This record gives sequence, structure tokens and C-alpha cells, in this order.
Amino acid sequence: MRDINAEDGLRGLFRGHSATLLRVFPYAGIKFLAYEQIRAVVIPDKQHETSARRFVSGSLAGITSVFFTYPLEVMRVRMAFDTKSHGRSSLSRTCSHIYNERPPPPPPQPITAEGALGAASTVVQKVSPSSGLANFYRGFSPTLLGMLPYAG
Repeated sequence: MRDINAEDGLRGLFRGHSATLLRVFPYAGIKFLAYEQIRAVVIPDKQHETSARRFVSGSLAGITSVFFTYPLEVMRVRMAFDTKSHGRSSLSRTCSHIYNERPPPPPPQPITAEGALGAASTVVQKVSPSSGLANFYRGFSPTLLGMLPYAG
């Protein structure tokens, strides 16, 4: 903290905070709305209310909320850890940088797919988008796995 304060001043301590605020309010609102809607389907009446059904309702609401707000989380993390190579980081510059990133091309490999699973994996890797809006959802799968017990 001392180094950040010395290099960037008080403003440096709050780098990425604007994106956090932009994410927190929609996240909470979407989760609340989704929970009520999902709960009405999963628990139609008091007779069907169990801990497991409440857990499923909460988990699905959390997943829904994370799906819509994950790009804001990616921008927040990027802004918090952005180096000062291009001057002061801004939300629009960070967003543009993430959108335009291209992964390095993979080294050429002979196709040695083992069975149907290997072939399917190779095809998915070749046709999956690797830039543009897909960049905002990198790391989404591990986030969902961690979200299930947290939101439920």
C-alpha cells in the first residue's frame, strides 16, 4: 500500500473501484429478482419448500446474476492490476483493450484425437470464439463452480 500511495497517491488506492460499484448494484438487483422468479418455479407452495430447493433457487439466482455481471468483474480486476504503461487506466480504455485482445496462436500439433471425446474437444477449440465479447467471459467456468455453494 505504501508503494501504491507513493507512486499513484490516494487515487491509486481506489483503482478499479468504479467498476466494482458498477458491478455490485446490478449483481444484487439481478440476484434478488432472479431468486424470486426461480423460487416461484422451484417452490410452488409451502408444501414443496425444503432446504435443498432453497439452495437450488439461490444457486441458480447467483449463476444468473454472475452471467450478466461477469464482464464488469473482468474489467474491475483488469483495472485493479493494470500497469501504468499507457498512463492512467480508465474504464473505456480497459474495456477496449479486453475486447481487442487476441490470444497467441497455438503451436501446430498433429491431430491425434483419441476417440470421439478428443475429436470433439479439438473441434470445440477451433470453432470457439477467442476474441471480442468472448474475452469478457474468460475464466467464467471456474467462477460458476465457486458460485454454486456461495450463492445457494
